[in-house]
Amino acid sequence: MITQNDFTRVNNDANGNPRYVLHFLWFTSGDDLSDYRGLDKITQKYNLALARARKLGGKKFHNKQYGGGIVFQCYNLRELCDEINALRLDLGIDKPQALSPEQLELF
Repeated sequence: MITQNDFTRVNNDANGNPRYVLHFLWFTSGDDLSDYRGLDKITQKYNLALARARKLGGKKFHNKQYGGGIVFQCYNLRELCDEINALRLDLGIDKPQALSPEQLELF
């Protein structure tokens, strides 16, 4: 279950709107794309997570400060958490997929 503490606050956008980043693994499960291997698996998982997050207004976070992030422009973080938790419930995702230390180095 996602809480407000799982988000990382980043700089406001050009118009001064607040932005928050969430790691893409919150939108994937262990069963997603189990037939892929290595870097291709991570890339495909990120693309799948990004497609799911776009339903809620998420965008790819183009920045070096947070690898593998999906950014949301949001004034009501609690409502965004509820929407993401509802999406995760619909998809049957109970917790984020854990990566090995070798896979985390790729970010």
